[in-house]
Amino acid sequence: MYWMNYKAIIFDLDGTLVDTIADIAASMNRALELHGFPRVALQEYTSKVGWGIRRLALLALPPAVREGADGESIAGAVARDATRFYTEQPLVYSTPYPGILELVAELKRRGFKTAVLTNKPDPVARLVIDALFPPGSFNRIQGDRIGQPRKPDPRSTRETLQALETSPEETLLVGDSEIDMEAAHAVGCYALGVSWGFRPRPVLERSGAARIIDRPAELLDFCPGNADEGQSGPLSIP
Repeated sequence: MYWMNYKAIIFDLDGTLVDTIADIAASMNRALELHGFPRVALQEYTSKVGWGIRRLALLALPPAVREGADGESIAGAVARDATRFYTEQPLVYSTPYPGILELVAELKRRGFKTAVLTNKPDPVARLVIDALFPPGSFNRIQGDRIGQPRKPDPRSTRETLQALETSPEETLLVGDSEIDMEAAHAVGCYALGVSWGFRPRPVLERSGAARIIDRPAELLDFCPGNADEGQSGPLSIP
């Protein structure tokens, strides 16, 4: 049995709502090659993503370059090109995880407020959401913006909570990485991990996931009815 007073859900994007890893890897590898560096294998990106595009670029560089005196500036240049390439082609391979579209629609039907909080560049995050989800699926979309803090900095989560007009105690923060679990704990949201994303279950366990779910429909254990009226509806997610 779980608390039944939740009114809002904050979702991570990459690895939680949408499988984006192939498009991220393609854009970053294109930028790496442009600057004369080797490509990174697709599977290696799953442990590198999540902290934002500049950190990803730094982690994708060869160790000798990354740790050198110019590592940060080189990463910045690679990140800029990767962002440009990704903005041009963000949706070649990306697709929502099975059951996600149905989950989001069901949460909306039941009256829950939903938001996307991601460290993906804000313009790209909006492109992905707008292309893959029906209009109005989320009450708020917040990506990485220049000069603004990223997850797990609590300021980004608090800004989302304020926009949703909800408290941490009334909010689930759902994600696939240690960054999301740390973000939840930093403000007092319920830290709900998902096993279908980019990080293995032990990473989520070590970073303090209160529970880890294996299917999107399991999230409805926390959201049994209308958030305002407390009325349950039929489970309509496969």
